[in-house]
Amino acid sequence: MEEKLLRSLMDYAFQEEYNTFKCPDVVFSKEGQKIKKAIEDAVTFYKRSLTPSEVEAIYYVNNPTLTTSQKAAVSDSFHKIAAEAVIGKDVAQDLLSKMFQQYIGEEIANLGFDYINGNQNSLDSLSGLLEKYESNFIPKITVTWDNLSFDEIIEQTLSKPKWQFNISSLQKRVTGVDGGQLIEVGARSNVGKTSFHASLVAGPNGFAEQGAKVLVLCNEEPVKRVLLRYVLASGGFAEADIMNNYVQATAKYNKIKDNIFFKDVTEYRMDWVDSICRSYNPDIVVLDMGDKLANMAGHSRVDEALKANAIFARRIAKRHDCAMFYMSQLSAEAEGKIVLNQSMMEGSKTGKAAEADLMLLLAKNPQLSDQAEEDNQRHINISKNKLTGWHGIVHCEFDYKTSRYTA
Repeated sequence: MEEKLLRSLMDYAFQEEYNTFKCPDVVFSKEGQKIKKAIEDAVTFYKRSLTPSEVEAIYYVNNPTLTTSQKAAVSDSFHKIAAEAVIGKDVAQDLLSKMFQQYIGEEIANLGFDYINGNQNSLDSLSGLLEKYESNFIPKITVTWDNLSFDEIIEQTLSKPKWQFNISSLQKRVTGVDGGQLIEVGARSNVGKTSFHASLVAGPNGFAEQGAKVLVLCNEEPVKRVLLRYVLASGGFAEADIMNNYVQATAKYNKIKDNIFFKDVTEYRMDWVDSICRSYNPDIVVLDMGDKLANMAGHSRVDEALKANAIFARRIAKRHDCAMFYMSQLSAEAEGKIVLNQSMMEGSKTGKAAEADLMLLLAKNPQLSDQAEEDNQRHINISKNKLTGWHGIVHCEFDYKTSRYTA
């Protein structure tokens, strides 16, 4: 490999490209380092490509004290170099990477033997070695860049999101969601979080009716209660009226039931979600609740664990090209308020919110002391919106008897 690189360095065009490489001289043999320096000095001086014979002559002139045996060894090296052809930049970079990895591997291995034999009393030698060569390490990696043409960028920008919201006031401002996006939904208890995703998925013109394959992963309420909300949202009948409208309710739910899959995930964590998405290729995943899938191991604070959990959820969405709905609790600060913001997310005021492409915070009107009837108005705070950029509050109605949100 060394001879191929030395021959290629005699090529002026290759030499200029080589200057962009990162690789220390130590990857070459001692004789190779001397020849390499002669080549670089000569190419820099003459500013053209050189033949092996020319470089050999320059080498002898610059080293007049060589013995006969040394000259014979140098002549043999140049003979081997002359037999090689100039290689491409990509191949050269791979060779340099391989040579350096072998060199640094041997150095670390030698240090390892010193530690085994008790010849090293601290890690200074190892850390010094790593610091010395860290910036020169060239991993063998091929990148397929995600650059797009102007027309492709415009086409993607103007294309309609695949999955549309069935709440008209929300759809007007957000226009829908696509795979690879993390949608965080937060609300206080008893506002209607579970009914919200039940309505979006199973309600009229919902995600399931649009053809989306939806996984609903539950770890708060029993799955049978979540299932009931989906049945109510699909049929539009109150629980007390289901049996009186059995045929219609069954027919409506049967249209979408094959697109929705429910699972109690109380004992699971986010890594399991990653595995299930890999196996079932969903279009939409609902985590109810997302925070309860966090792994606290290795985190000293709750907010750190929740941030890591949200990062993992977003990674899953991108990796498996699914829209991830991450249901979350809001803190007591949001109680009784209509205007909500990101800092009211329970347990993580910044880290979790930072990962969202879209954040929807649900609010209801403060309850009055003499209020006798249920207030059905709900307010959706679009507090973060990377999808269309619009921020503000949209309003809708929530029928708790049928688990439907409408506008």
